[in-house]
Amino acid sequence: MPEPDGGGFLDLWPTTLLRRSLPGHDVANAELARLILAMEAEKRDLTTDYRAGNLLTLENPAVAWLRDCINKTVIDYLKRAGLDYAVNWHLQGWANVNRRGDYHDPHNHPHAYLSGTYYVAVPEAQPAEALPENRDDLRPGAISFYDPRNAANMTAIRGDRQIEAEFTHHPRPGEILLWPAFLLHFVHPNLAEEKRISISFNAMLRWSDAYLPKQD
Repeated sequence: MPEPDGGGFLDLWPTTLLRRSLPGHDVANAELARLILAMEAEKRDLTTDYRAGNLLTLENPAVAWLRDCINKTVIDYLKRAGLDYAVNWHLQGWANVNRRGDYHDPHNHPHAYLSGTYYVAVPEAQPAEALPENRDDLRPGAISFYDPRNAANMTAIRGDRQIEAEFTHHPRPGEILLWPAFLLHFVHPNLAEEKRISISFNAMLRWSDAYLPKQD
């Protein structure tokens, strides 16, 4: 029942992550995998030298499809945020080819507004007997996101979603994730023999003074 002064529950300082599977991804993923592996054959540091180019500007039908899907996903994210004015951005994208043992350290994406990853090829889940016996907490191929509020989990109790320190997700081919660029995340090691192929991207704002918060 609402309080007389219009009060009630407020969700303050939310961190929104959008997760969806893109329809029709099978055909596109086959072409994206072919393109990325051909690029890596010519440039071995393709994954680590992510600033060298912009994959999403290539003239390729599968890339054009993905670019349109990312832009639609960004639009839906901004609508969910309740923004009632025009926001303009451009996309920067790069490929990741992770072989057995490859991982990405905890990091965020400076100078971007939103960041995301699209999954082209993801190895099947490893059976327990295939994993190292000295660890029972391994999450091969997963991605983890961490609460950006420093020390918020100091008062954590089981089941309280407001203060879960970590969210871990096991992605699937054709899935896209989108999150605020400041959010710290970690890509767990790939422990399969098959390659994990993904395309990471940033939505970079084209600046406008309309973005400045209003002063009360």
